[in-house]
Amino acid sequence: MIETVTRKRIEILTDVALQKRVTDAIDEAGITGWTIVPVTSGKGRDGPWREERVMGTDKVFVLTIAAEDKAMALAEALAPVLTKYGFILSMWDVAVIRGERF
Repeated sequence: MIETVTRKRIEILTDVALQKRVTDAIDEAGITGWTIVPVTSGKGRDGPWREERVMGTDKVFVLTIAAEDKAMALAEALAPVLTKYGFILSMWDVAVIRGERF
């Protein structure tokens, strides 16, 4: 039987211009990896939106998986900028194989 361990999956929606700030925070929290996925449109409290390269407001999801202590360190590091820049950070428990990698 394959054994799994519980880790935190973290998704951060941010502007492309701020993605380095997010990935730097991930690295500083001691999390070993991340993935960036482009986002072309969505809908929020203020209604629908689409990427806008001319205005520099196109968005990405930065995804990572980490042990709970590192996930919480990342959340604390990003908390001051979540409201200021309109980031959305979500995290939840996931079962992973090879948990030592996260």
